[in-house]
Amino acid sequence: MSADPCSFSSITRCVTKHLNLHLHVDFDRHVIKGKVELTVEALEDRLSVLTLDTRDLTIVSVTTNGQAVRFSLGPKHSFKGSQLDITLPFDLSRGQHVIVEVTYETSPSATALQWLSPEQTAGKKQPYLFSQCQAHHCRSMIPCQDTPSVKHSYYAQVSVPQELVAVMSAVRDGQAADPQDSSRVVYRFRQTVAMPSYLIAIVVGALESREIGPRSRVWSEKEFVDKAAFEFSETETMLKTAEDLAGPYVWGQYDILVLPPSFPYGGMENPCLTFATPTLLAGDKSLSNVIAHEISHSWTGNLVTNKTWEHFWLNEGHTVYLERMIGRCMHGEHFRQFKAIGGWKDLQDSVNTFGANNPLTNLVPRLEEVNPDEAYSSVPYEKGFALLYHLEELLGGPEVFMGFVKSYIQLFAYSSVTTDDWKNYLFTYFKDKVDVLNKVDWNGWMFTPGMPPVKPQYDTTLADACINLSQKWIQAKEQDLSNFKESDLKTLSSHQLIEFLSLLLHEDPLPLTHVLKMQQVYDFHSCLNAEIRFRWLRLCVRSRWEEVVPMALKMATEQGRMKFTRPLFKEVYGFEKYREEVVSVFKAHRTAMHPVTAGLVIKDLKVDISL
Repeated sequence: MSADPCSFSSITRCVTKHLNLHLHVDFDRHVIKGKVELTVEALEDRLSVLTLDTRDLTIVSVTTNGQAVRFSLGPKHSFKGSQLDITLPFDLSRGQHVIVEVTYETSPSATALQWLSPEQTAGKKQPYLFSQCQAHHCRSMIPCQDTPSVKHSYYAQVSVPQELVAVMSAVRDGQAADPQDSSRVVYRFRQTVAMPSYLIAIVVGALESREIGPRSRVWSEKEFVDKAAFEFSETETMLKTAEDLAGPYVWGQYDILVLPPSFPYGGMENPCLTFATPTLLAGDKSLSNVIAHEISHSWTGNLVTNKTWEHFWLNEGHTVYLERMIGRCMHGEHFRQFKAIGGWKDLQDSVNTFGANNPLTNLVPRLEEVNPDEAYSSVPYEKGFALLYHLEELLGGPEVFMGFVKSYIQLFAYSSVTTDDWKNYLFTYFKDKVDVLNKVDWNGWMFTPGMPPVKPQYDTTLADACINLSQKWIQAKEQDLSNFKESDLKTLSSHQLIEFLSLLLHEDPLPLTHVLKMQQVYDFHSCLNAEIRFRWLRLCVRSRWEEVVPMALKMATEQGRMKFTRPLFKEVYGFEKYREEVVSVFKAHRTAMHPVTAGLVIKDLKVDISL
């Protein structure tokens, strides 16, 4: 039995130290032809069988130290894929290394890879490929020990058509003509810092880059590149702030890649190359806190990693905590408190969606036979943050608690940890405050579903204006609507506008007269900030403003960030009259969507899959 419920690989018997990848990207067939050399160290004596994770891979051959060996693929599990058992021609003793070379090909439907046609890109001329391996999809791209408990370095050589550019979650190490094919180029990469398989990432497309700092560039198609350079111009300031808080940045380069719109997440913290959704390009840098989040992962997640996905809150709760500390350094404590209030609301939304008794709302859920994609929500982020903030208040404030976080990062750097490891160190670090720590309801926080046992009292200075304005709208009679003016918003930041709309979404739907008036005075229709637009369209649909339904479906399909796409589809689906239309719009756009997003929308809408 694997020590990680999401992996078949034999992590207690042996561990991968290094991967050497040779990838040939075939856009015609939508496959990667690959050869991977895994340097594996035995953790026990008489090691004779090695187990790797695979999913929908065609295994061509396996050799160890150059000689062909027997291998077999197990039956296919619904989300874990198939285990690849490799029989070694000799027994290994503990501490010995072997190089296992697997030649293979990915499937066109590999869950880690999205192949975009030229029409699905911004430039419309060249195809595009991007990977998304978190949580357990690397095995559909590379046969590996696909568990965050194993960390390794990697080198890669990637052959692509010469008109395209390849980038990876590693430092770029030059390029040369492909000796096998003069119409192709081989790009080389090296990642010398050991990291888990879910952080291996590749993008191939018509990419350009701009320098935005001494160790940072933005990459994207040329249509987005100048916009991205402007939007993320504060990257170096954020990096320096994070270093002051958490210790030196060990990854060398910190680049940002803006993906095509179908990328399913806000950002993904791939080392040396953060992936970002184009929905962050608001034009006013107001959504760059997502970059502060991904930068923070360079310490919490990438340097200190959750041992299994059951401990995902160690990655995300600490990263939200660090991200908000960066916000505090740059914009003040009121801003951090304001962001925490919004996070608490996001947590309430997740708990309501799952149901307050659903064990997936535990901070530390059990994932035996649970697909980690289906467990994904804001719970590990915001329940995790709320616990750390609660501890900060009990133990002496942000400076004192940040001292612990920094010490925890330095102690566990380059390794993978469990909640027990974290908690034991917390008690060691605060050994003079054990009486305080013993009063914490650990079971309530960690292993009980629903909202946390303690609601932190956040400072509402920046939230009050949002609360007051939302209450005015909720309480307004029809004859009062003429009192609302465009000037109501003039002192509110875009962060506050997001909160104002969020508050309204937490109440009963507004009468249609009210949202019509709101559009007349505030003109939210013309707002380009995706976070504002997303909430505004949901509010309108909820008030049964029929004209807005096509706009909501357009936003659900012209970008694929799950945070927006899933609730927009669900919102319109809740408007009975448009139920059939929602399903037909989804079916029409399904092939352009990321496979993980499409799979979850199918569950949300309970759609018959036979399209």
